[in-house]
Amino acid sequence: MTDPLRTLVLPPLGSLPLSRADSDRDGDSRTAENFLDLLWTAADTLVLPLVRGKAPVVGHTLRLVAPVDVQRPEVLVYLGRVNEGAADAGRRIVLAVLDEEDASLAPLDQWLGLREIAGSLDARDAGLFVEAAAIANWHSTHTHCPRCGTGTEVRDAGWVRRCPKDGSEHYPRTDPAIIVSVVDDDDRLLLGSAVAWPEDRYSTLAGFVEPGESLEAAVLREVGEEAGIAVDSPQYLGSQPWPFPASLMLGFTARALTTDAVPDREEMRSLRWFTREQLFVEVRDGKIAVAGGVSIARALIERWYGGPLDEEPSEARP
Repeated sequence: MTDPLRTLVLPPLGSLPLSRADSDRDGDSRTAENFLDLLWTAADTLVLPLVRGKAPVVGHTLRLVAPVDVQRPEVLVYLGRVNEGAADAGRRIVLAVLDEEDASLAPLDQWLGLREIAGSLDARDAGLFVEAAAIANWHSTHTHCPRCGTGTEVRDAGWVRRCPKDGSEHYPRTDPAIIVSVVDDDDRLLLGSAVAWPEDRYSTLAGFVEPGESLEAAVLREVGEEAGIAVDSPQYLGSQPWPFPASLMLGFTARALTTDAVPDREEMRSLRWFTREQLFVEVRDGKIAVAGGVSIARALIERWYGGPLDEEPSEARP
């Protein structure tokens, strides 16, 4: 099966670190009877161990192990099979959600979180890690039926939880959130420092999409709430999963109609307009820090900037 992501026409932000993938999720196999039991006894199955969001990483590669190397946990999830052309092509991969790190699989200091290692993983491992982290987070918070409180049972190879009392089925959720680079008529970029962050950390504005709201409406509302200014012409640039715990970040750019930005003081501590030269100098001199390299926020900032922030600013992009 050809991976559609390989032939996808990418939006302006291109291939973002956590949006890459090189495996087939093989959703049709999830409902096969006793599928996980069969996989757990198959000689060619690969297991991705995960403990509180951390996986064993050797060098810049996930350590995938055989089922015999792991004591079978309560939560297993079928992640899919490796695409053709890879060294492990066709092999099926199962997530094992463990209670604690196992030093026999990797030294304890080599159990790393997605934020720490995602940027240096290849597409296969980045995609598997994101998928594993997201579904494991969902399982950890959906152990009981939201209707009656009964403990749920894992079904469909880990992709459904079913209530044995009322028969209701519950599926993994994804929370859409917009994130936006706001640019004014002088081609300055608006960045904010959130109340929950260190005072010198700045990033683009973001917020969750509310029920019954379009993405474009969410852009206008969030900027208005957090910065007190109006924007128009929101343009979609790309998306990236952010499984901390269950977000999908949808990136936009928008043009500011007003520039008298005032932080709301509840979510946003301060707001600043930056020219490219100002941003370069303050980041270089350590006066401020901006979003990390695996985040879509960094991609939005560098798209406006015209390249990596550690290089002198280039001419403004169209």
